[in-house]
Amino acid sequence: QVQLVESGGGLVQPGGSLRLSCAASGSIDSINIMGWYRQAPGKQRELVATVTSGGRINYADSVKGRFTISRDNTKTTVYLQMNSLKPEDTAVYYCYARSLILIGYWGQGTQVTVSS
Repeated sequence: QVQLVESGGGLVQPGGSLRLSCAASGSIDSINIMGWYRQAPGKQRELVATVTSGGRINYADSVKGRFTISRDNTKTTVYLQMNSLKPEDTAVYYCYARSLILIGYWGQGTQVTVSS
């Protein structure tokens, strides 16, 4: 089992920045991929960014050039630096981890609201 705890959400004005953090605990040696998804009201959950244990990074087209995913040296914490935020980035952001045997884990979610 893997437990994921997110932090860092909040309210920010358009053009502002936020940094999300996700700390993993439990069977962390089994994790192959960590990343972030988001779900806006009335919409499906969508991928934001992921990073593999080998360092391969993938971004959704809508956040390329504005968001940066990174990990700490222990590979147990993943961050999402979000710059130039837009109202359409408003969503609940979920941390995600997937094990080598393709079991997925989700955090509880953190609200990000971009509004003036």
